[in-house]
Amino acid sequence: MRAEGLRKAYAGQPALDGFDLEVPRGTVHGLLGPNGAGKTTAVRILSTLLRADAGRVEVAGYDVARHPAEVRMRIGLLGQHASVDEVLDGRQNLEMFGRLYHLPPRAARARAAELLERFGLADTGTKPVSGYSGGMRRRLDLAAAMILAPQVMFLDEPTTGLDPRARTEVWEAVRSLVAGGTTVLLTTQYLEEADRLAEAITVVDHGRVIARGTPDALKARLGGDRIDVVVAEDAELPAATAVLERLSGTAAEVDAAQRRIGVPVRDRVAALTAIAAGLREAGVDAVDIALRRPTLDEVFMDLTGSRTPPAEAANAAGAADAADAATEAGTAEPAAASTARSDREAHT
Repeated sequence: MRAEGLRKAYAGQPALDGFDLEVPRGTVHGLLGPNGAGKTTAVRILSTLLRADAGRVEVAGYDVARHPAEVRMRIGLLGQHASVDEVLDGRQNLEMFGRLYHLPPRAARARAAELLERFGLADTGTKPVSGYSGGMRRRLDLAAAMILAPQVMFLDEPTTGLDPRARTEVWEAVRSLVAGGTTVLLTTQYLEEADRLAEAITVVDHGRVIARGTPDALKARLGGDRIDVVVAEDAELPAATAVLERLSGTAAEVDAAQRRIGVPVRDRVAALTAIAAGLREAGVDAVDIALRRPTLDEVFMDLTGSRTPPAEAANAAGAADAADAATEAGTAEPAAASTARSDREAHT
């Protein structure tokens, strides 16, 4: 999957401004960015639901603008909102999507049974979806998007609002897709999710790519190991901060609400020993001292958190959200069904 120089504007304001992306076959690629950065717009263009103003996109070996119908028959899309029918049971939902793809009745039934088994829903196949847990619904959504065993799957914030157990269930389902050869493009607000699932990550802001690489490579931008200290009393924060800054030679990050101070370090063992001794000498009661690697959350904040989007970018984000909402309102069926729509409907 490849995108080159994508541009898209809403009401004259850019949502994508020279966006580039390349995803190797059979991998999970994370697409991260703050709200309004252009992630959902990019996914809708890649999945044929929007036309780009400029640029070129190739998905599953086909040019999206020239051969949208061929692309739709080879992709699946799981959007941010549940798309299954709550009145029907799981088996009926999957059979319905199979028929929308023009599968014969017998083939649709067989594919539904196969997918219910694959996603751990075989025992609930005759239970109305209204009685499913959040994790079960999202797994059924994934199954619906897999009716034609797509070569490429777009997951747009697939675990938003799910509890940790349900999120883990969806992660396992995604891993099973990739093990079967599916290429996955994942957008998410949960940085841990990208860290756990994605082999590579692209960070986008203001419609442009600002960083790309493996999770470990992006973390390395912040310089290796870090030491966090939690103190017992608020009054000890200044003294503990002074110790960490003196011994690390860098400015500390202070979370006053958690009574936590953190600094980057080079020699992890020597730094840990020196800081522990320094805190004792200063009379600081440290209730916890932890040595750790930088998190993807810290990388994300380093890349995007220090810049305030201009008013124009905020307006563009709002226009983009409105346009996306309008698109969703007109395409309420899941991508398993939407990929079978006509070219005219997909680009209205």
